[in-house]
Amino acid sequence: MVRSQEVFDMTIGALATAGGVGVETVRYYQRRGLLAEPARAGGVRRYGEGDVRRLRFIRAAQEAGFTLSEIGELLELDAGEDRARAHALAQARIAAIDAEVAKLTAARGALEKLARRCAAGEGEGCPILGAFER
Repeated sequence: MVRSQEVFDMTIGALATAGGVGVETVRYYQRRGLLAEPARAGGVRRYGEGDVRRLRFIRAAQEAGFTLSEIGELLELDAGEDRARAHALAQARIAAIDAEVAKLTAARGALEKLARRCAAGEGEGCPILGAFER
């Protein structure tokens, strides 16, 4: 395993910076079991490039909309190479994104209609404000 040859020279602060998160976020991921908490060496925990890659994976998966539970499962799947389950998780995420896009598209359409009515001076009062009072 490559991990035994890896150099572990980063503090938690350096790991957090390399991963684009705060130290408390790293600690939270450790509590959730997403990141390992290495043993102390000389009173300080040391992290390596593998930890940075894992942290970046977690952040990228979050940006794609996966929950931390789903990310934990993806990390486990990676170790077991279960592509079918990873695909199923991705498909579920895509469906959720599509539903959110449809919801936002409908909201945009409704607001666009109200803005046109407002600009045209239709009705009494502002149709935008009236819509939100209901």
